[in-house]
Amino acid sequence: MMCIKQIFSRTHRLKVGQVLGAAFTSSRCFHGEQQVSRESSALPIIHHSRYVCDLPPNHRFPMGKFPRVLHFLIKDQVITEEQVWVPEIASKELLSCVHTEEYLNDFFNGKINEQEQRRTGFPWSEGIVRRCRYETGGTVLAAEVALQRGLACSTAGGTHHAFPSYGSGYCLLNDLAVAAKYLMGVSSHKRKILIVDLDVHQGDGTAFIFKEEPCVFTFSVHCGKNFPLHKQQSDLDISLDDGMEDKEYLSTVETHLPLLLETFRPDLVLYDAGVDPHWEDELGRLRLTDQGLYQRDLYVMKTVVSRGVPVAAVIGGGYSRDDDKLALRHSILHRAATQVWRDCGM
Repeated sequence: MMCIKQIFSRTHRLKVGQVLGAAFTSSRCFHGEQQVSRESSALPIIHHSRYVCDLPPNHRFPMGKFPRVLHFLIKDQVITEEQVWVPEIASKELLSCVHTEEYLNDFFNGKINEQEQRRTGFPWSEGIVRRCRYETGGTVLAAEVALQRGLACSTAGGTHHAFPSYGSGYCLLNDLAVAAKYLMGVSSHKRKILIVDLDVHQGDGTAFIFKEEPCVFTFSVHCGKNFPLHKQQSDLDISLDDGMEDKEYLSTVETHLPLLLETFRPDLVLYDAGVDPHWEDELGRLRLTDQGLYQRDLYVMKTVVSRGVPVAAVIGGGYSRDDDKLALRHSILHRAATQVWRDCGM
């Protein structure tokens, strides 16, 4: 595996911020409640305090990780509060570009039966509806801002198991699909979007939604013997064996990503940077380290933005009983993105 520092040496850096700014500057409004100054030169971070909701005691889903990601980024001086963009709640109209009217009506109004709740892993509540809508709004805003700035990261997102008419696997609304569909629809030409999904679980909902959409390419690198049991067919699926470690994993990503960028030529990349390939993850079966995750995220984002293609990144899956340890692991994405922002002169 080639050294990332060799690939992106200081003498060959691109001023991608200038390229992207010229290509994607737009006067239309963003889906945000509150925006940082357009003159701000720092990496945009998308966050909302309502990315969380109450769950029953001892619930397995680590809801507390979302505010802690932002906490550690500020505490460790990776970012400042001035970098934070606050998304609007996703409207029913926006969500309907992916999800069926019947499902949205049932989801919004609490008509989700017990069997359907078991499939999602969540008991229904008004709070869970609200948080999922804000999370989806955050991914849409990250994609919008990335088109103008070149790179943006949310502190949530990556709910890739949600299908048009039902939720599954802790995913109730498919934020990646909504962002992709929305941004394809509002451009003067139909944007081509590459979804790079490196969560340890296959993005089955996203694959299903875009199986007949030539302007979206779904690329999933996942553990073959993990959830979901019945996989969908992405445009490119890379099924990994249990126990894979950093070197082989990174080599796999490096083998495929550059070729996809050259052949598909996307206008935008949506990157699901799930940390559940980590060796300590409760629901993963791979053996990546913190450093492996950092090198992965650094490689993906540098490879894309150095070609003049904007990236919107979400944190994806990650499971631990220790919210602080998990939040720090998720913050690897934003730390790597900050490095990319500096190195690429954005």
